[in-house]
Amino acid sequence: MAAAPPTPAPPRILLAGDAHGRLHQLFKRVKSVNQSTGPFHALLCVGQFFSPEGDAEGAPGDVTDYLEGRAAVPIPTYFTGDYGPAAPRLLSKAAAAARGFAPGGIEICPNLFWLRGSNRFTLHGLSVVYLSGKKGPGGPGCYSQDDVDALRALAEEPGIVDLFLTNEWPTGVVNGADTSNVPNQVLDPLGCDPVVAELAAEIKPRYHIAGTKGVFYSREPYVNDSAAHVTRFIGLANVGNKEKQKFIHAISPTPASTMSSADIHAKPPNTTLSPYAAPAKSVPIEEAPKRPADNTDAQYWRYDVKRQRQGEAEGARLCFKFTSSGSCPRGSKCHYRHDEEAVEHYQRNVCFDFLNKGKCERGPECKFAHSLSGETSVRDARPHSERRRVESSCWFCLSSPDVESHLVVSIGEAYYCALAKGPLVPDHVLMIPVEHCPSTLMMPSEAEVELGRYKNALFKYFEKQGKAAVFFEWVSQNSRHANLQVVPVPFPKSDAVNKIFHLAAKRLGFEFSVVNPDGGAKGARESLRSQSESKSSLFYVELPEGKILLHMIDSNEKFPAQFGREVLAGLLSMADRADWRNCKLSKEEESQMVDDFKQGFREFDPAE
Repeated sequence: MAAAPPTPAPPRILLAGDAHGRLHQLFKRVKSVNQSTGPFHALLCVGQFFSPEGDAEGAPGDVTDYLEGRAAVPIPTYFTGDYGPAAPRLLSKAAAAARGFAPGGIEICPNLFWLRGSNRFTLHGLSVVYLSGKKGPGGPGCYSQDDVDALRALAEEPGIVDLFLTNEWPTGVVNGADTSNVPNQVLDPLGCDPVVAELAAEIKPRYHIAGTKGVFYSREPYVNDSAAHVTRFIGLANVGNKEKQKFIHAISPTPASTMSSADIHAKPPNTTLSPYAAPAKSVPIEEAPKRPADNTDAQYWRYDVKRQRQGEAEGARLCFKFTSSGSCPRGSKCHYRHDEEAVEHYQRNVCFDFLNKGKCERGPECKFAHSLSGETSVRDARPHSERRRVESSCWFCLSSPDVESHLVVSIGEAYYCALAKGPLVPDHVLMIPVEHCPSTLMMPSEAEVELGRYKNALFKYFEKQGKAAVFFEWVSQNSRHANLQVVPVPFPKSDAVNKIFHLAAKRLGFEFSVVNPDGGAKGARESLRSQSESKSSLFYVELPEGKILLHMIDSNEKFPAQFGREVLAGLLSMADRADWRNCKLSKEEESQMVDDFKQGFREFDPAE
């Protein structure tokens, strides 16, 4: 019997505190450590990366040497402290060149990556979450409410976070720790942030690394609420500090995704209770200051942290989690308003601030829509032109100026096909009624014939690629224009589609009913139509083997708007693509994707 392949060694990571622009000194030390005890895979820098002196006396010269190629960064280096007087100028070129979603950082020169905003990425198998900037009144170098709420949403996703990077320490981190022999700076509240404490309590990382306080501190491990693993906090001193405090530290953590259950549950003898057992909620960040307008992913996730009850007057703030996904794990305990109409508007790219406050401080620079479906006010609309007005503002009506016609791949009599915007996979197709209709199940029976032709064509097209087709549709009481989504799944994974949808349903507390247990296609859609009522919310999925799973959604049930996509993203190991906003392409890339699809689909297209 062949020997099992050796387990790969865990990645070796260097951590550093505030660089303060002293990159020559920092990288000289990194080279020395790398030669003597390396090699190391990466360097993670927390705290202020740029000089606090700004342009005076050539202070940012070290950084400029690397940006202009006069010096080389020795190993891949990631930093979060994007502030200091010279930082906006030094980062402006990289910020202007950045395009799209960059969770793993923006490369500002070879081997040097700016972790902007907040996000999660994988580094040599390690799950890394970060919050760049510091708490402040807003503007460059300050994190925003968008950034904080992105992490609150990420905290609800499955999986253990290995490393959490912040610039400031979490308030209260020394609670319950042995502080009998620590420097005074450790106990000083200066450089601590209650928002970071809240995030640490919610994210529950295995390691939390921070800078800013100018002192090295390695806290005893502490247990987390509702989690099996412990957290280790490490605070790092400034590079080149006069007190000779440790500013560089090495760790070699095994990624949690590869650890055994016993190792994850292991608790060292000096483990303490969580210092955040009952964290006090922070005050909102000065009415949620926003990241600069060039941050195109600023609206990826957001909560409103003002604690208002759902039952308050009409002015109660919207829950961003519910608005962006159609569900909220807090349910009735949520302090914010759950509005299904807002969900519909948000899915049509309406600005969350506009929905929440009736205005958006970004103004014309905002990338999102600032009108409810392009309408003026209700009193200005003429009753007899209501349908025309709605259709003219609908994303999916072919007559609408808002329709993205370059994504259309085929047009029939009752249906047309388009590639999805922000697709899960390149051949992610939407089957859309030509008429303005909220559900494909409400279409005339004769339209089913053409729908069947398109489905058969897609079956054959994907089969030629070694893939099976999965069809799903979410119908809300507030749905405006239907779209039946089609996602191809490689044959080796197609047998698991049934199981993973049932598992996902179980986690959400419901069970699917099977419309056609025998998997027969004949009459399956008709049976599905007969079981649904025009005013009911529902979700159904047609599996590769032909079975249709149906869930009738109760009026008070919080159902995830992107449930089907999220489940398939998990099956395809594409969790980072579960939200279409993470997957946006340029118009040129979309057009190329359409051309590629048309070329392969032409021989099967029923409209040809």
